[in-house]
Amino acid sequence: MTVPEPGANAGAEADAAVTAVPGAVLAVQVADCAPVVLLADGVVGVAHAGWRGLVAGVLPATVAAMRALGTGSVRALLGPCVHPCCYEFDPEELARVAAATGDGVEATSSGGALALDLPAAVTASLAAVDVEVDTVVSTCTACGADRHWSHRARADQERHAALAWLS
Repeated sequence: MTVPEPGANAGAEADAAVTAVPGAVLAVQVADCAPVVLLADGVVGVAHAGWRGLVAGVLPATVAAMRALGTGSVRALLGPCVHPCCYEFDPEELARVAAATGDGVEATSSGGALALDLPAAVTASLAAVDVEVDTVVSTCTACGADRHWSHRARADQERHAALAWLS
């Protein structure tokens, strides 16, 4: 979703938003999925990157929307999300994520089961569209109960928010 002015689309549900308008605040809410903030000269974006969104191409689509607003180089910040230690995954669904994002997303959980490496999947999806991830918050939301909510680990109903705007 492109936000054309401050306050436009307030409260709308979307997996991503971009703007080139100073003062238009973008927000994305996540539990264990990855909050991604995308930054470029004169354009900013946010995305909710869970496994389904990665398969659907949410990150390349968000970067394309930013570039359509007139920017070239984009960089990314990846916030706290569930890590492979706590993200046991179905083999068929993991194959879908790997097909969409590339190899290197398969991992092993702390219990020894097949797992998705969500930070690696986000990084690979962005690398495919020439976006470098500058910052990765290495905290696992499922392990970090003292600092983060986790729907997967504790069925928390609360969500984290990532906000971005242009000054």
